[in-house]
Amino acid sequence: MEKGTLIEFKVQGVPRLGVADRPEGKKNWVVIDGSGHSHVLHPRQITYTVESGSYQSSDIAGFLGEVEPNIDPDNLEVAWEFLREAGESTDPASLAYLLFSEQSPPLCYAAYCLLNNDKIFFKRKGDRYEPRSVKQVDEVRHQQAREAARKQEWEGILVRSQQALETHRAQSSDAAGSLVSVDWQKTDRSRLELLERYATLGEDCSQKVAAQEILTALGYGPGAEEAFQLLVDLGQWSPHENLALRRSQIPIQIPDEISVMVQQRINNPPPDADADRLDLTHLKVYTIDDESTREIDDGLSLETLSDGRPRIWVHIADPTRWLLPGDDIDLEARRRCTTVYLPTGMIPMFPEALATGPMSLRQGEVCCALSFGIVLSEAGAVEDYDIKASLIKPTYRLTYEDVDEMLELGLKAEPELNAIADWAKRRREWRKSQGAISINMPESSIKVIDEEITIDVLENSQSRQTVAEMMILTGEVAARYGEAHALAIPFRSQPEPELPSDNELLQLPSGWVRDSAIRRCMPRSEMGINPARHATLGLDYYSQVTSPIRRYTDLLAHFQLKAHLRGDSLPFSPEEMTELTQGVSTAAYEAVTVERQTKRYWALEFLRREGNHSWPVMLLRWLREHENLGLVIIEDLGLELAMRFETPPVLGERFDVRVVHANPRQDFIRLELVTDEVVASDAVA
Repeated sequence: MEKGTLIEFKVQGVPRLGVADRPEGKKNWVVIDGSGHSHVLHPRQITYTVESGSYQSSDIAGFLGEVEPNIDPDNLEVAWEFLREAGESTDPASLAYLLFSEQSPPLCYAAYCLLNNDKIFFKRKGDRYEPRSVKQVDEVRHQQAREAARKQEWEGILVRSQQALETHRAQSSDAAGSLVSVDWQKTDRSRLELLERYATLGEDCSQKVAAQEILTALGYGPGAEEAFQLLVDLGQWSPHENLALRRSQIPIQIPDEISVMVQQRINNPPPDADADRLDLTHLKVYTIDDESTREIDDGLSLETLSDGRPRIWVHIADPTRWLLPGDDIDLEARRRCTTVYLPTGMIPMFPEALATGPMSLRQGEVCCALSFGIVLSEAGAVEDYDIKASLIKPTYRLTYEDVDEMLELGLKAEPELNAIADWAKRRREWRKSQGAISINMPESSIKVIDEEITIDVLENSQSRQTVAEMMILTGEVAARYGEAHALAIPFRSQPEPELPSDNELLQLPSGWVRDSAIRRCMPRSEMGINPARHATLGLDYYSQVTSPIRRYTDLLAHFQLKAHLRGDSLPFSPEEMTELTQGVSTAAYEAVTVERQTKRYWALEFLRREGNHSWPVMLLRWLREHENLGLVIIEDLGLELAMRFETPPVLGERFDVRVVHANPRQDFIRLELVTDEVVASDAVA
C-alpha cells in the first residue's frame, strides 16, 4: 500500500473511509479519516481498497458525495435476476459496469457497498459474490419479514406498556385528565405471559432471561418481585394476585365447549337410570347451610314409622342424574376434583349452571336425591338403614343462624327439627363411647369482597353440630353398605393416634391448649377401596358421600352405590377406583394447600391493615421452646400465628399483641407484646 491510497476500515463495527498517510512498524499504517483523526491499522483491518488514485483526507467528503446517490438496493435485485439467469458471479468492479456502464472508483465503491450490505441476493465466496437461488432469496425475505414483525411487536408492546404505566401513575396521582386507554394487541399476550410466568415461578421460570429483557427495557429491576409489580402497574394483575393459585394445576376457567354441553344437558336431560325413584316429596325437608352457599347438596327429614320408631332421612343431591361416568362433563369434574373455596370466591367442580341449578336441592322444587333412611337405637347406634334413589321437595332453605334460633325457641311447629337435633346429640355421645376424639379449635371464615376483608369465627353451634353429625352418620351408613356388599368405593380411614398420656394432658390447661396438643398428634386420614377404622370419628367404617357436587370422590361413591342399588354392574373396577382415588386425592391435597395459603395471605393482609390494633391472644404451644418461639391464637379471629418472646409466658397465658410488621406476599408477620411502656409511647406519639 502506498501513501494516498483510499481505504475502508471499521471503527466499532461502523465502516469509515481513510487515506493511508505513513507506515507504522513493519506492517501497520497510519490512516487519516475525513475528520482528520488518525488510526493505526493492520492490513487485516482493511475491508476495501480503492484501486487507483492518490487522495487527501479532505477528498473523502467529495468522494462519498459521488458514491451515495448510487447506493440503491433496488438496482441490486435487477442485477441479481440477470446474473442468476446467466449463472455468473460478480465483484464490485463488474457489478459497477453492469449497473452504471462505467467503473470509476466512486461507482466501484458504490457497487461494493451494495454487495457488502446485501443480506438477500448474493453470498460472498472469496473476492466474488454469487447470486442466491430463488428459494434461498424467498427464505431470507421471509426471515427478514418475521424479524421485522418481531421488532414491530417488541416496539409496540414497549409503547403500549409505557402508555399503561403513565395511566397507572395518573391514577395514583388522581390526574384523571391524563388517563389513556391502552389498546393491547393479541401479539402482546405472549410477552405478558412471560412476565406472568416469571412473577409466578421466580428462579424456576425457564424463560426468565426473556422476561428480564422486558423488565430492563421498561426500567424495572430483574427480579420476580419487580415482574409482579410491573404486571400490577400495567393493570394486568391485582396487587393481591393469587400466586398460590397460579402455581397450582387447578383449572380456573370452564372450557366453552363444556359450557355449551351443560346447557344442552339442562335443556335435554338424559333418561333417568333410576326411573323408579322413591317418592319422598311428602316429607318435610330442611336444607341448612351458610347464607352464601349456593350448591345445596344435603337436606334432613324425620319420619315416624308405623311401629312408632323415628327414621332419620338424610337426602344427598344426586348429580349423577345429569351425567354418565366418563362423559365430557364428568371428565371435566374429575380434572377439577373438588370445589376450591377461597376468601375471594369459589372455583366450582361443576359448572355453576349445573351445580347451583338442577343438581342442587332447591327449595320448593322436586329434586333428584340419594336418600339415606336411618333408624338409630336409643343410644345412637345404627339399627337399620335403607338407601334409595329418591324424589324430594325441600321445604325450608335455612341458615345455621336460623336453625340455632329455632332450636333455642323450641318451636312446636317444627318438632322434626328439634328431634333431629336431639338425635344428633345422642349420636355424638355414642361416637365418644366408641373412642371418637373431640377437638374443638376455633375455625375462622375469611371473606374478601371488593378487597374489603372480613374475618368471622365460626361458632361450634348446635345447628353446625347437628348437620355435621348427620353427615358423619350418612358416611357410616354408606361405608357399611359398601363393606357389606364388597363394593369398591372410596373409604376414608385414620390410624389410631399416639396421644399424650392422661397425666400429660391433665398438666396442660383445659380447652384450646389441650385440644391443640391432641390435634398435633393426629395422623393424616387415608383413602382407599378397603374399609378400615377412622379413629377420630370413632367409626369402624366411613366413606364421604355427602358432597358429590363439591368432591369428586363423593361422586365416585355415588356412581358405585347407585349402580349396585339398581342391580347394574359397577362403572369402575377395583383397579380403576384405586387409580382414580389416588389421582383425585393428590389433586385435592393441592387444592387444600392453595386454600390454606390463600386464607393465610388474606389473614396477614387484614392484620397488616389493622397494624395499630391490639389483639388478645393465648399461647397454645411451643414450636421451639429453646428459641422462645411459640404458637399463639388471636381469640377474636381464630387465627394461629408464630410469635417469638423475649420473656417466655406459660402455656394458656393470655396477653395482648400488636403487629409490628406484616408482608403477606412474603408470608411474614412479626408480633410484639403490648406492654404499659408500649401503650405509653403510643400515647405520647
